[in-house]
Amino acid sequence: MKIADLRAKSADELKQMLLDLRKESFNMRFQQASGQFENTAQVRKVRRDIARIKTLLGNEKGATAA
Repeated sequence: MKIADLRAKSADELKQMLLDLRKESFNMRFQQASGQFENTAQVRKVRRDIARIKTLLGNEKGATAA
């Protein structure tokens, strides 16, 4: 997911995406532990997408406070 795509979304959409990505991360951890998970690169991608969204949400919060 590209940062430009995320910047075009509203804060509510970003929060919903963050929730969905966290659920996906949770499910991937269980699949990995049980040996059913094959695409280990997906874990890294999801983790980075979560970080991107959290960064944008933090920047918006700081911009409105200033």
